[in-house]
Amino acid sequence: MSVLAALSVAHLLNDLVQSMIPALYPLIKASYQLDFVQIGLITLAFQVTSSLLQPILGHLTDRRPWPYAMVVGMAASLLGLLLLAFAHSYGMVLIAAALVGVGSAVFHPEATRMARHAAAGRQGLAQGVFQVGGHAGYAIGPLLAALIVVPRGQPSLAWFSGVVLLAMVLMFWTASRYATFRRRQVAEAKDTHATTHAHRLPRRRIVFAMGILMVLLLSKNAYTASFTSYYTFYLIERFGVTVQLSQIMLFLYLVVGAFGVIAGGMLGDRIGRDRVIWLSILGTLPFALMLPYADLFWTGVLSVVVSLIIASAFSSILIYAIDLVPHRVGLVGGLFYGLSFGLGGICAAALGALADRIGIVNVFWLCAWLPAIGLLTVFLPRNTHRA
Repeated sequence: MSVLAALSVAHLLNDLVQSMIPALYPLIKASYQLDFVQIGLITLAFQVTSSLLQPILGHLTDRRPWPYAMVVGMAASLLGLLLLAFAHSYGMVLIAAALVGVGSAVFHPEATRMARHAAAGRQGLAQGVFQVGGHAGYAIGPLLAALIVVPRGQPSLAWFSGVVLLAMVLMFWTASRYATFRRRQVAEAKDTHATTHAHRLPRRRIVFAMGILMVLLLSKNAYTASFTSYYTFYLIERFGVTVQLSQIMLFLYLVVGAFGVIAGGMLGDRIGRDRVIWLSILGTLPFALMLPYADLFWTGVLSVVVSLIIASAFSSILIYAIDLVPHRVGLVGGLFYGLSFGLGGICAAALGALADRIGIVNVFWLCAWLPAIGLLTVFLPRNTHRA
């Protein structure tokens, strides 16, 4: 648990730094007199390094694990943060965003592998503990940006270099513990390999199941993106609330998701991953369909329920995928943390373009049907992932 706690806190600090970049877009836009296309290029610079590099790095570290790479990656985030704090041109902003993305790309595959080794047979709980840090960091980052950086200006970003240094210390400690774990588990890993290989599904079915899982996660991320990117605009347009109230409601949505991650992981250990996937993604559907017709109070209640249920899916999807290819933990972590979230970002951009045409309220009505894609869970094999 000490290793899982350290990984969770490191995840919190890593995602806290990442989430501050989009929160600063209004400040950056005004400071450098940018248009929305240039703002989109900042997101692209971050996403290319953060999302697309993750599967590649995960594949490479599956062949030759390098736990201390997380420290090196976080050093790239530190450099990017300082560069962003003192950037004097738009080009420097792009480079800074890309460097912060590199830190994320290195962190997630290796940290996923470490969490699996530290699980002691409770993979759902381990992934839940690890992921709750990321959810918390993603929720806290924009608040800190609003409270500290926006009033004091872009140079105050440098204050958060201490956060990155703390993350590097935690990563160094967990990397040293992981090296010890690997030495102790060599014999056990060989036995596990033999057992897993004997019960392994045909390659074609594994590829098909991985494709289904990616689509399920993409639908989840696309629906979540409608909230993280446009929920405040929806509340303001539909109910005429203040910006402050809309931000508080968004914060509640994000925070509750952290509890859903833990609950989903623990439940998956008890009843099986496929059942949790059914409950979490498809179980969101009735509440999502009611939300566009609710008043302000029930919109808040339903959004919290939706966040709690849908957030429970990720740990089960990830562990299910790892169980399909247990010796490709880094690749799976890179795909599901990186590429799928990058595709979710593309969906967010597409939803924004659609909102310009039909309005944000209609977009939320259409997005309410996205959880129905959870019906694809019926095609997943049943014999690879029982707790």
